Formats: sequence, C-alpha cells, structure tokens
Amino acid sequence: MVNRLFKGSNIGKGYTPIVHPGNSELKYIEYGVLSLSEKEEYLDKTRSHEAVIVDFSGKFEIVIDCPLQKVPSKFTGSRNNVFSDKPVAIYLPRETTFRIIALSPNLEMGISKAPSDADYPPAIVKDDEVAERTVGAWNWLRKIRLAIVDNVRASRLLVGETLNPPGNWSSVPPHKHDSEGPNEVPLEEVYFFKFKPNQGFGIQRIYTSQDDKDPVDEAYVIENNDTVVLPRGYHPVVAAPGYQLYYLWILAGDRRIYGAWSDDPKHRWLRDCEPIINNIFGY
Repeated sequence: MVNRLFKGSNIGKGYTPIVHPGNSELKYIEYGVLSLSEKEEYLDKTRSHEAVIVDFSGKFEIVIDCPLQKVPSKFTGSRNNVFSDKPVAIYLPRETTFRIIALSPNLEMGISKAPSDADYPPAIVKDDEVAERTVGAWNWLRKIRLAIVDNVRASRLLVGETLNPPGNWSSVPPHKHDSEGPNEVPLEEVYFFKFKPNQGFGIQRIYTSQDDKDPVDEAYVIENNDTVVLPRGYHPVVAAPGYQLYYLWILAGDRRIYGAWSDDPKHRWLRDCEPIINNIFGY
C-alpha cells in the first residue's frame, strides 16, 4: 500500500525533511520543517530547485545571496502562530544561498522546493501583503491565505494556507487537479497540518471517480504536524468539533496556474448554493 500520510512525531530540531520524490508518489515537491532555538542558524542552497519558505512561529532573520543580486539582501520577520497571524512568504530562485537565524526562543518554518529551469528574482511577501479571503458557506466556510501564487513569478511552486473553524470542511466541493481539462491542469499537492488546541485531529479523504483505471478511496486521521501527499484525486478535509485546523498547501506542476481544478460533479451543487446560504446567514 502506498504511504500518503507522514506523521509529525518524526519532526525534530534543525531541518527535518518529510516528503520528497524518493519516499512518495511526488514528482516535484520536496517539503520539510525547520525548527531552531534562539541564535541557532541554518545555511542551505537551493541548487537546481526553487524554494518557498513560510514562517509558522517565532522571529527570524534571513540573508539571501542570489546570482541575480549585486549584494546579499537581509530581512527580519516574525509571527506569533498560524492561527492568529498571516505569514511571511519568501520565494528563492535556483542557485540561491540562504541563511536563517532564529531571533526568538523557538522558530518554526516550512520549506518547500521544486525543480526549476528559470531564473526569477527572489521575492519577500510580507504578512500585510498576503491576500486573505473567506470562501465556502455554512459548515464548509473557511479562510484561505494566498502567499505565493500569481503575485510572484516562479517556475512551479504555488503556496498558501487554509484555516478551518472547528467542525468545518475545506476543499469543498471536493476538487481535483490531476489531468488536462477545460479548467484543470495536473498539479501535485502536499498538505501540512496544525491544530488548535494541538491535541486536535481531523479527517483527510482522497478518492477518485469509480471509472478511474487505478481507483483510490482512502481516509486518514490527521493530527498536529502531520503531512499528507496528494498526487491525484479529490481531497476534502474536515476538522473535529472543538479544534481549529490549519494547513499549509504546496502545489507544483509543469503548468503553474492557481485555481486550475475541477469539482466532483456529484457535489458541484454545493458551490451553486453558496451565494444563497451566505445571503441568508450573512456570511
């Protein structure tokens, strides 16, 4: 059986690689978590990949040394936690050296990478520049934050965040982005989860249509710091009652188009009735 759930209990100090093409069905995405104590440093180079760094909590300084720059650049940012604040998102092109220094007792960041064949400039999207909007309706109402999408030039990576209120669903109506279609392009995806309170849990379902040549229909119990690989299929997720759910989402493919997905025809009616429900309840 293919492993698509990677438990968060393995995350330790320093940089912890979690998923990559060598241990999953992923073709492009590499994802890991960086955890540093105050004054600790992490030095790395993107080499043939581009990278997106998102802060989860803590204060940091990053020094970026890129061939496209005349001199290295420096930036300082901070975030209380993923539930109260918007992120700082940092895009780094290939062949870029970067150094991260923790300026608070506990710093945690997510680092996503994908192969790149283009030289785009580094970009820092500050928290007040991250677009945030509420989507859905009723018990599939949730908040999304668009960190690195159409606002930044990149080769493959698209990165953002979703927050579910307790008991609510997201990725609803269930959608997929695994084939070419009128409104769809193939994009693999990774979800990285956090809960508040952190002993919370949720359910992630991954399924394909019944006429798929290699059908999938699986459900996983997800907990704090878990990661799920979504190579194909529809992938709705729900938070348990009493627990807020957060996930970082990372998309990558040969064609970088945010929003290029298709809804499950059986459940598309949910999207059609969202304006009516929101009008009635004033969402």
